[in-house]
Amino acid sequence: MTTTHTASCQCGNVAIEAEGTIEGALACNCSMCARRASLLWFVPRANVRFKTPESAAGTYLFNKHVIKHRFCPACGIHVFGEGTDPKGNAVAAVNLRCVENIDLAALPVQHFDGKAI
Repeated sequence: MTTTHTASCQCGNVAIEAEGTIEGALACNCSMCARRASLLWFVPRANVRFKTPESAAGTYLFNKHVIKHRFCPACGIHVFGEGTDPKGNAVAAVNLRCVENIDLAALPVQHFDGKAI
């Protein structure tokens, strides 16, 4: 069953809705993900909508500049990232630590060696 989930930064200046079923999380050990300790849930980018003005979100690009890391400039929390999958489809990586009313301990976590890329 597809559900609409709400995610936001700490102060609420950046909030999104994402549609989909959360079946697990991905933990990446790249320099960015390891420092922010995010758990990621990937959905088609079309399934993510801003609840706040998109202009409230900052964008950070690093390394190959292919992933837009979207965060709140006021409180610094990373809410999601956007990029493309290997097939060229637009995807969003929602930070599950920002999603309301989910039990993170109940989700299986897949570990990804982003350091190796």
